[in-house]
Amino acid sequence: MPRFFFWMAEVMSTKIDAELVKKVAKLSRLELTETEVAEFAGQLSAILDYVEKMEQLDTTDVQPLAHCLPISNCLRDDCAKPSLGTEKILENAPDTDGDYFKVPKILD
Repeated sequence: MPRFFFWMAEVMSTKIDAELVKKVAKLSRLELTETEVAEFAGQLSAILDYVEKMEQLDTTDVQPLAHCLPISNCLRDDCAKPSLGTEKILENAPDTDGDYFKVPKILD
């Protein structure tokens, strides 16, 4: 099991307190005020309480999902079609040189 899951199991067994929020903020290089630390500690503890509640659900017959909505591939078929033609494409070009676009020189 990856280290993250062991850490999450350890965190979930205890509530998130101000010290843990300060530690994560320091590792993330975030400067938090004491008000923010207290607010985040409460919010993160509430999230973990909800996750603990979700763990009580019986999910033995639930198939894993990649997305919550039924989505199918919406790409068109890759088939050759006639192009517009050189004259039609160069019609709106600001400057041309025969069958080519003429652009400003960028290298000496």
